[in-house]
Amino acid sequence: MPLLALACFLAGCGKKGPPLPPLLKLPQAPQDFTVARFGNDVGVRFTVPTQNTDGSKPANVARVEVYRFTGPSEASNDQILKFGTRVATVVAKAPRDPNQTTDPDEPEEPAELEDEGLDQGAVARVDDALGSSALQAVQLPKAKHEKEKRVAREPSDRPLISPPGNAPSTVYVAVGFNKSGRHGPFSPRVRIPLVSPPMAPSTPVVRYDEAAVTVTWTSESPVQLVQEPPAQGELPGRFIGFPTPRIGFHVYDVSPAAPSEPEAKVDVPTPEPHRLTQTPIASPEYRDSRMEWGTTRCYAVRTVESLSGMTLESEPSSPQCVMLKDTFPPAAVKKLTAVATEHAISLIWQPNSEKDLAGYLVWRGVAPAATLTQITPVPIPDTSFTDMVDQGTRYVYAVQAVDKAGNLGPMSDRVEEIAR
Repeated sequence: MPLLALACFLAGCGKKGPPLPPLLKLPQAPQDFTVARFGNDVGVRFTVPTQNTDGSKPANVARVEVYRFTGPSEASNDQILKFGTRVATVVAKAPRDPNQTTDPDEPEEPAELEDEGLDQGAVARVDDALGSSALQAVQLPKAKHEKEKRVAREPSDRPLISPPGNAPSTVYVAVGFNKSGRHGPFSPRVRIPLVSPPMAPSTPVVRYDEAAVTVTWTSESPVQLVQEPPAQGELPGRFIGFPTPRIGFHVYDVSPAAPSEPEAKVDVPTPEPHRLTQTPIASPEYRDSRMEWGTTRCYAVRTVESLSGMTLESEPSSPQCVMLKDTFPPAAVKKLTAVATEHAISLIWQPNSEKDLAGYLVWRGVAPAATLTQITPVPIPDTSFTDMVDQGTRYVYAVQAVDKAGNLGPMSDRVEEIAR
């Protein structure tokens, strides 16, 4: 090979081609995608993407779309986009220049985003009201020349219900689109059952003490055992048939100012208040240890039915409210001791453990006094007190604890002493 040709080959000589277009940025899948059904309402929650599939920031995301799809589980994502029901479009703040991004190994620089839409990283909530249209399943073609069509599972005027053992479901999924209209990866699919919701529990009964609020209720769940336990001497039978739903409960704080996460709401208000139970509980009782005197607490309970890996909740029970008033006095002061010194009697006692303790009142009388007189005009914070008194007189003392609400505890045991 001539030396010139070899040099041109090694140096890349030749006609330059057109510049390559910049790499198209696609947003990551929406994070923290959760779906829950409450009665015939479905609440969807997700986090708007903050980065692209290559890890660069900010995400080239202009919108996030949420789809509902009732049909075969083998349906592809493209088929869900084409034949599913789009239940919401959440506009996000996209970068003005999608090509100006920061790689994961570079210091992050503030990017200029569009003015409209949710912030990247914000939590979005979408509500979907289930109707009979959700029961219309898509029948995918078996051959390319066949057309996809919808086949109604039940008449459109029928409620959401199914025969025992057959739990039809629908799938929810979310996907982000960039400014060019191309979508990124999909969120995980979440199945929601399309059966009648369980019965709501009774109106809860709310009681409280110093430590916690106790919420109790009753349930009219129709779920029954389908097979009696084996009698003595019989082998246990093996259950064959449709799975039996498991019943539990979720407790919600529905107070006017119940704490909640800072979330962005889309379209109609979310049906989900602040849930207190992390997972469904089996017992019809819940203890809420968030004690704050002077506040009003309202509670509602939903029945949770779990079947074939899916869960759905009933309509909420009627709410029950209670005003938390501190009417609980502190305990009696213990181990009161009196020590006589010259012209004085010193008192010492064991401290109380109440968190809302305001202090102690000291009472005195001349023995054998039937009644005592308060000698500390306001509660003292210390667990000791020195009383300057006359010599030779026998005095009687008692100490009383008081809390910040003004509740007085019982009198301590009396002690007597004579000053020197």
